[in-house]
This record gives sequence, C-alpha cells and structure tokens, in this order.
Amino acid sequence: MSTAPANTITPAIQLTRLTKQYAGTKKPALRNVSLTVQRGEVYGFLGPNGAGKSTTIRCLLNFILPTSGGASILGKDSVDDSVAIRRNLGYLSGDVALYKRMTGQQFLSFMATLQPLKHPGHIRELTRDFRAELSKPIDTLSKGNRQKIGLIQAFMHEPDILILDEPTSGLDPLMQEVFFAQISAARARGATVFVSSHYLPEVRRICDRIGFIRDGRLVAEQSIAELAASAAHTFDITFSEAIPLTDFTRFKNLHVTPSHDPRHITVEVHGDLMPFLRALARHRVIQFDQRAVNLEEEFMRLYGKDDE
Repeated sequence: MSTAPANTITPAIQLTRLTKQYAGTKKPALRNVSLTVQRGEVYGFLGPNGAGKSTTIRCLLNFILPTSGGASILGKDSVDDSVAIRRNLGYLSGDVALYKRMTGQQFLSFMATLQPLKHPGHIRELTRDFRAELSKPIDTLSKGNRQKIGLIQAFMHEPDILILDEPTSGLDPLMQEVFFAQISAARARGATVFVSSHYLPEVRRICDRIGFIRDGRLVAEQSIAELAASAAHTFDITFSEAIPLTDFTRFKNLHVTPSHDPRHITVEVHGDLMPFLRALARHRVIQFDQRAVNLEEEFMRLYGKDDE
C-alpha cells in the first residue's frame, strides 16, 4: 500500500511506469506510463482508439493486472486496496454493460444498495436533467439512453473520484451539455475527474490538463493554456504596398502563404512571436487579423498524421 509523507498532499491518481502486455502479443498495450492527477483536477486522457486509454483504466481499477509498474487512487494501491477504493469512486466504462433485463429504475436502485447515496434525491435530479428513460428494460433502450443510465450511476453517489471512459459516446448535443454541467458541479465540490476521450473539443471544454497517449506511451502532458500557447498562431495581413516575402520567409518558425494580391500574406507562427512582430513593424500594415487558435491541428501535430 503506497503512502505519502505527512507534509505532502497525496495525489488523487498516480500511475508509476505502468506497463501491460497481453499474452500472445508482441507489442505492449501500455509502456511505462507515469502520470499524476492532483485532487480536485479534471484530467483528460486523450488518444485515438486503440492507443491504450481503456487498458490504463482497467489496470487502474484492478480489472486486469499490470505486467509491471503500479497505480494508486487517493494513496491506496489499485491491486491491494481495490475494494476500499471503490467505496468512494464513480466509474463509467467505455462499453457500458448494464443488467439487460432490469429496468433503469431497478438497476439504479440496486446500485444504490451497493454504495449508499449521500443525498437520496440526487438520482431524481440526474434523471430529470438527463431525461433518462427508467421504466423500460435496459436491453430495449438505444445506446444513448443506456449511456445516460451509465452516467447517472457514476454521478449519483457524488464520489470524490470519477473515472469516465468515453463518457459522451451516444449522447446528443443537448445531453452533452448536461454532462458538462455535471462535471462542473463535481469540480465545484472538489471531486477529481479522470476523463478518457478521443475527442479534443470535449476535453478542451471541461479539463484543466490533458495527457496524450499513443501506441501505449504517454507522449505529452499539457494544460489547456499550454496547449493553446504552443499551437500555431495564424495571421492574415494586408500591407499598403507589395513587400518582399523574404522579409518573413527567412524565419524558421514562420510559414508564409502568399495570395493573388501581392499586398496580402497569411503567416503561421510556431513559438516565439517577437521576431515576426519586429519584422512586421518595419512595414505599413493596413489590416491585421488573427485567426482563432486551432487546437485540433495541434492535437494532430502531436499524434502524427498516421493516426485516425
């Protein structure tokens, strides 16, 4: 069982060189993944399908044993203390598997007996907000309606730790907004949220920090602000007269796209803006527009174009 010195705050989630290789495979599903999620943080675990997101979560929750390395939740070892961990944890799997013959109401009532609710009326509030259909057998419901019930059972105990694997799968835009509101409420009461997703706009919307996983490796970690700062900045510039493109193409961190109008260029800047701005100041500019930062492009730059 892992412990922390008395003068430090134990992280909410910690992975230490977590590695998983399934029997009969040559390529590990996870390779030395180490990360720390602090208490009260909303952490996005981002990667394409097959990158290792769900395997990481299954190891974290002791559904499968790691080949090497380890994981802890609130200082408790994921293997040795898995029963104690579940007492204050909400979980949604990526492939929601519910008791098919139960109605939604029966299922939620059953789950409430396993993990008592802090506020019994919270189920009613979640059911109303998600517009969940609880009177029908679960196996007759659409994927979106099953997803709603899965989310309700994760949120209804108001746990200190939420681990959500592809939580908006099957939800329409209105229900996605309800989900985002529930994440905000969990954050406001101090809960820690670990969200696995392959959808960057979703992660941008709710997370403080993101980790990128690719081919079983954690390839980068950034806050949302850092991701925006490192992304390319694109400017559309119109000058009072035609200018030599070499005034800008000489910079290695600039990509210049000319237009049919010799007075107009589009400049994409990676990194430090100051050299570009100093060069720009030597010319008379009559129009200067900055495009919105495209974090989706930055996401693809980190992954590489071969991932879908």
